[in-house]
Amino acid sequence: MQSLFQILMLILDVIWFIIIAHVIMSWLINFQVLNLRQPLVAQIWDGLNRLLEPVYSAIRRVLPPMGGLDLAPLVALIGLYAIRIILANNAGFFYGF
Repeated sequence: MQSLFQILMLILDVIWFIIIAHVIMSWLINFQVLNLRQPLVAQIWDGLNRLLEPVYSAIRRVLPPMGGLDLAPLVALIGLYAIRIILANNAGFFYGF
């Protein structure tokens, strides 16, 4: 069962990295450092949007409108961190078997 705990923590780490990469890439696109007309940049951006948009849209439905400020990635990161805390506090469940 320790393996299951470690796999869950690894999955959470990968999701954390994907969200951070999406946020940084969105900043670079908005500040025109990256150009979506480049095929590689467009493919990566499209892939990240396909992965994260279902999660973000669910969060956006709950959040009140904030004008041009999108807090969905921040809420997603806080949610991921809360799940990590819950798993770490219940690690004894995984190691007890």
